[in-house]
This record gives sequence, C-alpha cells and structure tokens, in this order.
Amino acid sequence: MPFAIRDGTRLYWRLEGPTDRPPLVLLNAIGTDMALWDSLVSLLLPHFHILRFDARGHGASDAPPGDYSLEMLAHDVIAVMQAANLPRATLAGVSLGGMIAMETVLRFPEHVAALVLICTSASIDRALWIDRVNNVRAAGLAAIANGAMTRFLSPQFSAAHPDRVASVRRTLLSTQGYDGAAAAIRDGELRGRLASIKSPTLIVSGDKDISMPFAPHSETLLAAIGGATSARIDAGHLAPLEAPHALAQAIQQFLSADDGARRAARVLYEAGLVTRRRVLGEAWVDRALANRTAFDAEFQEMITRIAWHEVWGRIGLDERTRRLLVIAVTASLGRWEEFSLHTRAGLAHGSFSRDELKEVLMQLAIYAGVPAANTAFAHARQILAELPGGGDAP
Repeated sequence: MPFAIRDGTRLYWRLEGPTDRPPLVLLNAIGTDMALWDSLVSLLLPHFHILRFDARGHGASDAPPGDYSLEMLAHDVIAVMQAANLPRATLAGVSLGGMIAMETVLRFPEHVAALVLICTSASIDRALWIDRVNNVRAAGLAAIANGAMTRFLSPQFSAAHPDRVASVRRTLLSTQGYDGAAAAIRDGELRGRLASIKSPTLIVSGDKDISMPFAPHSETLLAAIGGATSARIDAGHLAPLEAPHALAQAIQQFLSADDGARRAARVLYEAGLVTRRRVLGEAWVDRALANRTAFDAEFQEMITRIAWHEVWGRIGLDERTRRLLVIAVTASLGRWEEFSLHTRAGLAHGSFSRDELKEVLMQLAIYAGVPAANTAFAHARQILAELPGGGDAP
C-alpha cells in the first residue's frame, strides 16, 4: 500500500489510469473513504490519470488526535501529489473535499490546473459544526450517524439501495478522525477569498442535496469565482455514489473543453441573460432559473446563449418588432404558453399597445386561420384583464 508521510501522518493513496492522460485528483467528503469514487473511476479511467487518497482521519490513513484545518488538509493534498509524482492536476472534491480543493488552489495555485467543486460550499454554518464536533467527542459517531446519513443520501437512493446505504454507514462509523475533520469545516474561512481563484472551475450541485443545495451554496460559488460554470445532476449529497454517470459526463465535458471555449460560452450566457431579463422581466427569469433541474439545466443554458444572445441580440430588428414576430409565430403554431409569456411581458413593459396587439391578431386570422386568431384573442383578453390599465403602453 503506498503512503505519503507528512508531519508524521501516513496518507494512503492510489494512482490509476493511463499515464499519458490528464491527471485528476479526487478528494472525499467527510466520513467517507476513497471507495466513494469507485463507480465514477471506472467511467473516467480511459480519459484520466486518477489519484485518490484517504484524507487524514479517514479510511486507511492515520488519524492523529485533535483539530484539523483546511490549511493542514491542503498541505496533505500537495504531499500526496508529490509522492505520486504529479506536479499539477485538476482537483475534484465532494463536500469537505471541495473545501480542501478550494483551500489548495488558494495556497498552491501553481499545482492546480482546474477545479471541480461537487456538492460543496464556502458558507459554513459554524454553530452546526460546533455542535457536531462536541457531540462526536462526547458521545461518539453513533450520536450523529442518523442525521449524517439523512444528509448524505436522497430518500429515493436509500430506498432502492439498502446495501449501499449500509456500506456508507459502516464507513462513517469507522472514521476515527471525523471530529478533527469536522473542526476543519467549523473553522474554515473561504467565502471572502473566492475571488482570488483563477483556475477554471466547474461547480456541480445535486438537485436532491439537502445538505448543500444549489441555492445558496453553489450560487455563492458561481457569483464569486470568476468564469466558473455549473452543472446540476439528479443526486443527493454524495453525488459520485448516486449519479456516477451524470457526474462523469459533467467532468469529462468540462475538462475536455479548452479554457477559451469555456470562457466564451460563459460570456455568451451572461450576455443572453441580460437580454432575457430585459425582455421577459427579472421576476420571470429568476423563477425559471430557480426551477432548473439536472434534466433541463443544459437546455436552459443553450437557449440563453443562442436564442437570447445570438438571435434576440442581433441589431437587424428592434426588440418591439421581435416581440410582435414571436407573438404571431407562437399563435400560428399554437404554442400558447410562449404566446402568453411574450404577450404579457410586451404589454407590461410597454413594448407595444393593445391596439398594436389587436392588429397582429387580425393579420394572423388571414394568414394562419381564424381558429388560431380566435384562441389568441381569448388568451390576450385574459392577459389584458389581469394587467393594470388593460396593458396599454404608457
């Protein structure tokens, strides 16, 4: 068994995969060991040279007593990378592993090619972790195991895979350095330093993660880390266990794109979001973004980049004309949800008057048929009734 030794502590590590592939270091959540990544590693091995290790206090690594710190755990990462002869690598971490990855890039940016931050946070509930450390030291891991398991895995996964749940629980209960690692979370200070992270960063959140959900945890990271991109998957907190295929795809897509392409996609998305908010309104767009799921998040990003920037952002037609065209086309095709959305937004923002809307629907009756126009008038009447002043432009 290979070990790296730092300040007298043995750290168990394992290196797998083709040596000519990009190096990827996997960092575990608190209370887990490197087995957390087993399913994911089997999917990524053809594409990456993978290093994983048990953090101090976990798995086969030593568990020195006392408090650990994020700084200490970041130094451990560098020590293991040096032992494995990896001078620079992408760091991918879950929960505490993500926090360690952020601390590592902040202290040793020259050793970090990119970050994949999975179901993690820079906003720590200090009171919760003070209680967690005290409870474990007073009564042992059994005192917090039930609550931790509830936060680790989604109810759906737990019900379908009782054997996997039992394995995770056994690993948790055997984690001798849990209290020391919990102290590192308790005392961690990352939020005010995130803007200093310059490495390409992917932030992955689980739609079933009640421990560190997208809002506010991933949102905070996205807002603070320049150029960061996001992916949402259908998983609880231990995403590598619950959704290895979706997570592997997100990681591979992120790391196979060059930095310029990632930054360009982000710029297009941000530009499209400005137009989308202007046309549809802040409240509607905020609701749409909040309702994204792992299933449709990429679709939402695509239409924001292409429809809202590439098309709506063209200068050949003004936005008023584009709004009226959308209303005519959606009514002709019977796309009544989109018709109502754009009709309501256009009237509310004063982009056109009720009389101009009427003229569009009259024209529609000739070229798309009376039934389409009849339904469009019905939807428009309902919208006008709900708007102050009947929706007339000021």
